[in-house]
Amino acid sequence: MSTELQGKKVAILATEGVEQSELFEPRKALEEAGAQTTLISPSAEPKIKAWNHKRWGRAYKVEVPLAEAKPEEYDALLLPGGVMNPDKLRREEKAWEFVRAFFDANKLVAAICHAPWTLIDAGVVKGRRLTSWPSLQTDLKNAGADWVNEEVVEDRNLITSRKPDDIPAFNRRMIERLQAGGGEQKMAA
Repeated sequence: MSTELQGKKVAILATEGVEQSELFEPRKALEEAGAQTTLISPSAEPKIKAWNHKRWGRAYKVEVPLAEAKPEEYDALLLPGGVMNPDKLRREEKAWEFVRAFFDANKLVAAICHAPWTLIDAGVVKGRRLTSWPSLQTDLKNAGADWVNEEVVEDRNLITSRKPDDIPAFNRRMIERLQAGGGEQKMAA
């Protein structure tokens, strides 16, 4: 195990229907780099079930209920996608508040696939350059974002990617940014 991210804490906000690869692979990469991750969910259940491409996948233990989660305890936020997961999160006011707290504190936020849906409802995409699963581009443009079709996009404290195929590049960029201080570093769009 590497220690490059030792002492860094990353919140992972997800719920039932999260895309398994978009939760498991970034989490594994962060932990292998030495970060501590915490799965946070608004779900009342002790576990959330992931979606694995076209069927239900593994169940993951919820480590902190969203109602008890404190953004100030984390250095970064990971928002995995899947269709069901962000569709449920975008209806949770506490999820919007949690996400906005990371933006307000200029902490790193990494979102992949359909996760930017949650960002729209949190009100944090206006004037930002980002990417997502292609079907979200109209929603993001209507919310004031500059949507582009690229593997990984950085805009200040926000990193976004389009799909599971982008996970290796997404993971590399997320880890590089956390090593460099996370959201505090100002990156050109």
